[in-house]
Amino acid sequence: MQDRQGVNGERAQRVLARERDAFVAARPKSQALSAQAAQHLLFGVPLHWMNDWSTPFSLYVDSARGADFSDVDGHRYIDFCLGDTGAMFGHAPPAVAQALARQAQRGFTTMLPGEDAVAVGAALAERFGLPYWQFAMTASDANRFALRWARAATGRQKIVVFNGCYHGTVDDVFVDLIDGEATQRASLLGQVYDLLPHTRVVEFNDLAALENALADGEVACVLAEPAMTNVGMVLPDPGFWREAQALIKRYGTLLLIDETHTISSSPRGYARAHGIEPDLFVLGKPVGGGVPCAVYGFTAELAARAQKAKLDAPAGHSGIGTTLTANALSMSAMRATLDEVMTDSAYAHMFALSERLADGLTATIARYALPWCVTRVGARSEFQFCATPPRNGSEARAAMDDELEHIIHLYLLNRGVLITPFHNMMLVCPDTREADVDRLLAAFDACLKELCANSC
Repeated sequence: MQDRQGVNGERAQRVLARERDAFVAARPKSQALSAQAAQHLLFGVPLHWMNDWSTPFSLYVDSARGADFSDVDGHRYIDFCLGDTGAMFGHAPPAVAQALARQAQRGFTTMLPGEDAVAVGAALAERFGLPYWQFAMTASDANRFALRWARAATGRQKIVVFNGCYHGTVDDVFVDLIDGEATQRASLLGQVYDLLPHTRVVEFNDLAALENALADGEVACVLAEPAMTNVGMVLPDPGFWREAQALIKRYGTLLLIDETHTISSSPRGYARAHGIEPDLFVLGKPVGGGVPCAVYGFTAELAARAQKAKLDAPAGHSGIGTTLTANALSMSAMRATLDEVMTDSAYAHMFALSERLADGLTATIARYALPWCVTRVGARSEFQFCATPPRNGSEARAAMDDELEHIIHLYLLNRGVLITPFHNMMLVCPDTREADVDRLLAAFDACLKELCANSC
């Protein structure tokens, strides 16, 4: 690692080697479990991306509650990853745990609705402003199903996404701009058909490119986060969404907003807080307090078109929904989350601590004169290795440095602080304390002090 991002490369390598050794020495039980798992789990983990953490082997969790979790070796951690938003309201919120316990005695799944479904539908309509809803097990499925409805309702096949987007494992979205050309993502395993005939990709905040993609009237839907969150955070320019919505309507295209991450911005979502009016709305993992579930909503006009498309179609499987979709356990979790967990007071607490965190990160970075910036979306903050916030996916991706991220993440982890592994995102939850934020900031400061020795 050469000197880059304002960091002394030789020094960083020594820090990485020391931190890896410290991780191994302190976690013999996790190491033993990793060895056992390798005998039967592909790549030695339940899902291959669990190897993407900065650790020499998997960290095994014993229990998680509120803003903390403990590993099998007895170490306690402050969790600022929070399941990459799945546990955005803390681990095992009491209201959700109690609802699950009650429902567990009454049945898990019947493939029929219960009273909770009625209550959840009404709560979603009141909170997010769309009158009609359907359910899925994950945001990936919700996005996939919503795209099917969009195509069925419009009779169009193509979609538009923004470069660097992430909407789960929906095949259609794995198209990037490489040197200005739409390119199917090389990392996509087992893809046997070409995505390019049906997916167009443009840069976020580029209104001219968006209009060019929509102008022929062949696009069913624009699928977007209102602020990009997974390639490093990218915020919309002032007025971008006002102009973008006008373009989308002009060309008869639908707007699908995915708020699975940006729900950090408001209990009613980023779109409603900023005057964005989607035709379709997706919310995934946090809506059930961490229980697998997702929701997607329709405007009244689109709901009528979608229902007509279904009624006009031949009988048979629509390709939408799974057997466990809207099961009784997930519905009870969603009802408890919406009624008792996703409250205005919870968000007020989260916003205050997130502001404290973002301000502290900014001050620490300035103290070491590093060319980095900090971006915040409500309860979510992120530091990025660029002097000014990126405006699109290409700029955000260019600022990434996987090796430096791993060093910082492992340093923090060895001091009892966990942040999201795939970039530098941090979330606070209703159970996060000021002392937790200060502990992260102290560890971050100590890390930069070491990395910048003889260079800052």
